[in-house]
Amino acid sequence: MEKVETLLRVENLKKDYDGVTVIEDWNLEVKKGEKVALLGPSGCGKTTFLRIIAGLESFHGRVEIFTERIGYVFQDPRLIPWKTVMENLRLIRDDPERIRFFLEKVGLEGVEGHYPWQLSEGMKQRVNFVRAFLVEPDLLLLDEPFDALDLKTKIRVMNLLMEQWEGRNFSIIFVTHDVKEAVFIADRIFFLSGRPSRLVDEVTLNERALSLADERLFEMEKRVIERLLNLPL
Repeated sequence: MEKVETLLRVENLKKDYDGVTVIEDWNLEVKKGEKVALLGPSGCGKTTFLRIIAGLESFHGRVEIFTERIGYVFQDPRLIPWKTVMENLRLIRDDPERIRFFLEKVGLEGVEGHYPWQLSEGMKQRVNFVRAFLVEPDLLLLDEPFDALDLKTKIRVMNLLMEQWEGRNFSIIFVTHDVKEAVFIADRIFFLSGRPSRLVDEVTLNERALSLADERLFEMEKRVIERLLNLPL
């Protein structure tokens, strides 16, 4: 039987801001190829946790990351305003052909010469996705990445995400408030309490819906919501 490698190990994680504890005693592991979602109330440290993994926040405890190839889809696209789409993306990978491939995949063919101010928020967020895919990550961090996308575009990008995952088997840590998104993408869902947040429960999903219109998705979503409603705030 093949041994599954650990990609991320978190032990006794704690994070304070000006004496206020946001994250309290988190312990978890993420395996290679595993897709994990974090569900919890606003302000419970979900984004902070992603920033800790990315090396953008100090913390107490132990966080071990067994790769340097980390992609990050931020809530805010964070594109350099004085550079074109192509120039922004070539900072990550100087491969125009590959960049055009991903731009076409997310429905942005022909925008290579546009500046960020010429793009809608949804278009900028799709560039944000392309930037993360260009890293060819072993670990992909997703911070509520679909909020700026209309439904049809969201489905397109989510399908592309799953195609990339099936091809490369990278790990995903996905922050969302949307149970349907979590159920569609994740193998495991962690439920978080309010501040100071703790990991209060988790659920493993033993099947995967093939689309957002798959009847199995609605049944899985219902089970997760019922589990969530029975948890303490």
